[in-house]
Amino acid sequence: RRVALRPPPSARDLAPAAEMPVKCAVNGFGRIGRLSFRFAWDMPELEIVHINEITGGAETAAYLVQYDSVHGTWGHSATCTSPTSISIDGKSVTFSDKADFTQVDWKAMGVELVLDCTGKFLKVKDLQPYLDVCGVKRVVVSAPVKEPSVLNVVVGCNDHLLDDKHVICTAASCTTNCIAPIIKVIHEQLTIEKGMITTVHNITGTQSLVDMVNDKKSDLRRARSGMLNLAPTSTGSATAVAEVFPELKGKLNGHAIRVPMLNSSITDMVFIVGRDTTVDEVNAMLKQASEPGSDLAETPEHGAILGYETKPLVSTDYVNDTRSTIVDAPSTMVVMGNMVKIYAWYDNEIGYSMRTAELARMVAKKFLAA
Repeated sequence: RRVALRPPPSARDLAPAAEMPVKCAVNGFGRIGRLSFRFAWDMPELEIVHINEITGGAETAAYLVQYDSVHGTWGHSATCTSPTSISIDGKSVTFSDKADFTQVDWKAMGVELVLDCTGKFLKVKDLQPYLDVCGVKRVVVSAPVKEPSVLNVVVGCNDHLLDDKHVICTAASCTTNCIAPIIKVIHEQLTIEKGMITTVHNITGTQSLVDMVNDKKSDLRRARSGMLNLAPTSTGSATAVAEVFPELKGKLNGHAIRVPMLNSSITDMVFIVGRDTTVDEVNAMLKQASEPGSDLAETPEHGAILGYETKPLVSTDYVNDTRSTIVDAPSTMVVMGNMVKIYAWYDNEIGYSMRTAELARMVAKKFLAA
């Protein structure tokens, strides 16, 4: 079933917007760039004025933000009005196709905040020109940047650490956003000693549609058809979570298995914990953390982060679910008291894109709003 994708009430009915929205832009209009754009468009605190995308041109950008094979037709009207602009419900958004983002005149457009969704610029030295050359004040990146000056934010877990010095911050990764809320609950109440994580993850644009040379990743398995094969590959999420919980550095690792599906993934987490527990206790902890009043429930700053599900649902039931992670309660296991196994579902595109847009709004409200 394909439905028009509108943000849930939590994305629209939050605290009143600043009198003047913060002008922002999206660099990189791929899967996450377009979906983050959709959510950010409906946030009154943000005014998206520009898109930079090196392939396809303005016509393709307007078409692909309007129509999505997985997530449905957007509830706004997007049309191409010229090679350098698209229109959303009659409001113009300028467009460029510069590989070198310093060639875009962000300053002349009044852009204060850029969402970098290219997946390409993952070091401070590559992102710093936004600030030093382009006149942009803040950058939110839709991929982890593992350097001390950059805060990798998992909304609901460590966004309280975001402060003025973090002129560059990231929304971490989709799988990190899936596992970190679970780890937060289990570690705070049971103390994780070590663990292994396997994410059963849908195909992405870094894989080949049919067997062919893959120039995006050096992993040979990603050169095989993503539509036909299960392909073990790497995930940085288990180690990246140490950016959120430094005390767990070196204690978690894992793999991904890419599967021939387009959306909604599941992560298998196994932890050795510091004391004996039971399935009922683990599930009770996770259920309580998903309920109103928790940091992982809906707040004025973000939508619901953690879900808890007892029904025997399957992957398609989670398409367009904006929560970061949803516990599959019937699958929870405990072996010999201190080995805990948890399954968590996530729409690896929509949940992460919502968090990226929410992080941009946090940055705008906290540091840029008049």
